[in-house]
Amino acid sequence: MNRKQIVGLVMLLGVAIAGGAYAVQLKLLDDDESETAITGDALTRASEVALAHTGGGRVTGTEVGDEESYYEVEVTLDDGRQIDVQLDESFHVVGSDSDDENDR
Repeated sequence: MNRKQIVGLVMLLGVAIAGGAYAVQLKLLDDDESETAITGDALTRASEVALAHTGGGRVTGTEVGDEESYYEVEVTLDDGRQIDVQLDESFHVVGSDSDDENDR
């Protein structure tokens, strides 16, 4: 191997390592275990608002500091559909979406 080939391989290896590290970091940031659940009085209030918005169901997940809003409450309806209700800091609904692709 000549010097140019060695330099090229070293650069390629560096890019591959950096890309792998970036992919691992993204996976860690997307991991559900890193989400902070709503607790205390905020959980009670957020659940009430979300269930009123969906017309019933049960709360099956919550998150503070969601990428779309301050609070996110996941509600599972009796028919199995899941709806993520987005709330602001004052517990006002700012959006919602269904996990069912046909409902979007």
